[in-house]
Amino acid sequence: MRHVTDEERRARLAVRHGLAPGSRMPDPETATAAVTVLHSTEPATPYLSLWARVDGFARADLDRALETDRTLVKQLAMRRTLFVFPRDLLPAAWGSASARVAATERARMVKDVVREGHAEDGETWVRAVRDEVLALLAARPDGLTAAEIRAGLPALAAVATAGGIGPTYTNRTLTGLGADARVVRGTNTQHWRVSRPRWTLMEHWLGEVPAPLPPAEGYAALVRRWLWSFGPGTEADLVWWLGATKGAVRAALADVGAVEVTVDGGGTGWLLPDDLEPVAAPEDWVAMLPVLDATVMGWKERGWYLGPHAPLLFDRNGNAGTTAWWNGRVVGCWVQDAAGTVSARLVEDVPVAARAQLDAEAARLTAWLAGERVGTVYPSPAMRDGS
Repeated sequence: MRHVTDEERRARLAVRHGLAPGSRMPDPETATAAVTVLHSTEPATPYLSLWARVDGFARADLDRALETDRTLVKQLAMRRTLFVFPRDLLPAAWGSASARVAATERARMVKDVVREGHAEDGETWVRAVRDEVLALLAARPDGLTAAEIRAGLPALAAVATAGGIGPTYTNRTLTGLGADARVVRGTNTQHWRVSRPRWTLMEHWLGEVPAPLPPAEGYAALVRRWLWSFGPGTEADLVWWLGATKGAVRAALADVGAVEVTVDGGGTGWLLPDDLEPVAAPEDWVAMLPVLDATVMGWKERGWYLGPHAPLLFDRNGNAGTTAWWNGRVVGCWVQDAAGTVSARLVEDVPVAARAQLDAEAARLTAWLAGERVGTVYPSPAMRDGS
């Protein structure tokens, strides 16, 4: 049985994810596909993730892909997380991970409207509200913001503000419809660090909307992409990343013909059958990745690249803060001062040459941000230390 060392796993990460010199990606579409999908929970993350992988990347490059060409699309999917998807991968998510999230969201909302006294028949109420939102958007091909939708449906607006706590029912309705692929986050009405989208019917945004894949086919397609980007990975990695069951993951691994390999520490990983050749280590490299970047969030079992630093670099809910990388290992985080200057904050010692590379990358990011400060609701302990 083939054995893949941690050193080779770090080499694969560097090359496949476009982080090492000589492996940078030519455009946002290629870079996104390289990591399967980009995390988009925080609005700035996709931009910063692409900056790290695409030489000469400008904010307008992602805006073009998202809003003009629509080759990349925001979609709620795995683990109820918002991602930027390559357009061709959407049907796989719609039929599997997104459908699972949509069913859970709808069931919770049906239960909550009854529990909170908004309706006696929660299913009928939720269906009626969804239909009203869809009808409102059908008349507006250019889309509407959540506030405009709320204003257009007075009854929903009243419920949305009842009690004054928790997420509004407008947003919950839109979240459910988004997971169902009925609506999509369209044009952003704010700057790149804030998300205030015009919600748009999926058919208005994409034109012809392909049918979702059946669940098993959808999971298999996602697992195939993930194994190319992140393999070798364990069953536990895939169950966590997909937000799926062990049964769904095992079936998908069988469907793609995944091959067992061993990894350091004695675990079992999986690779695609046409991806068994060793990957050579690239020259020394560093990276500054944003909060919740796709690379750092790609696996559940992270010791081989994170070492003992998870308590410092993740918050209590498992959300990764910013990360500073050296040769495939996370060695710290990065922060900005009041003037917007970026600096690496290390959690372990690195060679002098590595520190110089990290300082140069911090200077490059400082120049790209040009004084703009990127906030986050997911600061790690290392990011807060000394701030």
